[in-house]
Amino acid sequence: MSNAGDSEAVRELQEILVGAGDAVEFLSGLSGMAAAAVSEVAGDTIECAVTLKVRRRPATAAGSSVRAVELDRVEQALGDGPCIRAIKEMSAVLIDDVARDQRWPAYSKALAEANVRSTLGVPLDITGESRAALNFFATRPGAFTAEVYEKAVAFAAAAHSTLHLSVRINTAQNRADDLEAALESRTAINLACGVIMAQNRCSQAEAMEILTKVSSNRNRKLRDVATDLIEQLSGDRIQTHFDS
Repeated sequence: MSNAGDSEAVRELQEILVGAGDAVEFLSGLSGMAAAAVSEVAGDTIECAVTLKVRRRPATAAGSSVRAVELDRVEQALGDGPCIRAIKEMSAVLIDDVARDQRWPAYSKALAEANVRSTLGVPLDITGESRAALNFFATRPGAFTAEVYEKAVAFAAAAHSTLHLSVRINTAQNRADDLEAALESRTAINLACGVIMAQNRCSQAEAMEILTKVSSNRNRKLRDVATDLIEQLSGDRIQTHFDS
């Protein structure tokens, strides 16, 4: 991939990232772009799935087709294969012909049954604890020639920075959602304690004890009991300063 090609790929990926509703939508766009770019050089249809590893074991995140997603999930279920190995070793791993390569016989058999004859796993290093890989599938053996192989690796390199940004944005959003949920929970509990204090002319500690006892007796979370109490009195949902 030329420098001009790199810049164009990055620009298109950034456009997908800006328009994506979430990380999965972005990764779907990424896999579609990767499949199209490699298919053009191969002169044949190449499908692509994205495997994402964030702290835990690798998992299929998206794909350019339903079949690509299904084949990637087969590899995850078996626990090893070219894509998983690519993530572990941070280098591209190729099965040039599933009929001849028996490093992963169960996976090769599954690929052959799906009329996939060759596959290529290309890693993307995102952060210290997050990694990903592009898993390419072709219907003929030897499809990943030196030129096609180079295109797949170059696309992964061009996608690196945008994918890194996507994961950071998604992580930040998750943290913001967790913070908002925690604040809503604390708001409900504080309001409920205030109501109990007014009704029973008791201290905040005594009100909290009453609320905790109700939570235990009903086998429900403390925040849910508090939310029910406030919503029954006000006829409206709990709101925090995050709400518009």
